Amino acid sequence: KRMELIPGGRQNFVELVIEFLYGQVEGIVGKHVAPKAFPLLATIFIFILASNWFGLIPGVGTVGFGEKTGPISVDSTHVDAAGHFTFVPLLRPATADLNMTLALAVVFMGVWVYLSIAELGVWGTILHIFGPKGGLQGMLKYLLMPIFIFVGLIEVLSIAFRPMSLSLRLFGNIFAGETLLHTMGELGEKLGLHGWAAFLTSVIFPLPFYFMELLVGVLQATVFSLLCAVYIKLATTHDEEAHH
Repeated sequence: KRMELIPGGRQNFVELVIEFLYGQVEGIVGKHVAPKAFPLLATIFIFILASNWFGLIPGVGTVGFGEKTGPISVDSTHVDAAGHFTFVPLLRPATADLNMTLALAVVFMGVWVYLSIAELGVWGTILHIFGPKGGLQGMLKYLLMPIFIFVGLIEVLSIAFRPMSLSLRLFGNIFAGETLLHTMGELGEKLGLHGWAAFLTSVIFPLPFYFMELLVGVLQATVFSLLCAVYIKLATTHDEEAHH
C-alpha cells in the first residue's frame, strides 16, 4: 500500500516475487499477452501455494467437532455407517477439496476463453482450432481440410476436459499428502502405543513427510500455473507467429 522509492525489506521481497513470476509468464505467453494473463496466473500460483502449505499447519483438518470413527473421506470429514457426519473439522485444506480445485479450473477456463477471443476474435479463434496449419496454400489446403476439421473436433474435446484434468491433478496430489500425514500421525496408536509414546510417534512419524509435502506444495502450484500459461499460449498464438 505504501510503496517507497527506496524499498525496504518487505517491498523488496514483494517486488522479487512479482518480477520473478512476471518473467516466467512472459517467457511462456509472450510480451503481448503477458500483461493480460499475468494477474490471473500469478494469483493462481500464490493462492494454490498458500493453500497447499496452509493444509500442513497442525490442527488443520484434525481439530473440530465430533468423534473420529473412520477414515478420512473426500471432504475431510468422518461418517458413520448410516452416512451421518461424526467429525467436522474447524479448518480444512482448501486444495484438498475438489470443489475448490474445480472452481479454480473453471474460472481459469472462463478467462482463457476471454483472452482467446480478445486476442484472435471469434472467427479467428474458430480458424485457429479448425483451420489449416503450417501456412498451407492452394489446392492442398482444401484437400486436407477434412483432416484439420477432425483434428479441431479432437481439440475441442480436449479443451472441454481441461477443467477436470487440472482440478483432479491438484486435488489428488494434495489430498494424498494430507491422507499420508494423517495416517503416519495415527500409526503409533494403530501399533498399540498409548500415552506419551503415542504422542511422540504422532510427531516423529509424520515429520519426514512434512518436508516432502512442502516440496509437493510448490511443485503442484507450479504445475497448475504453468499448464494454464501453456494453454493461453497455445490459444493466443497467431499462425504466422507459430510458423516463425
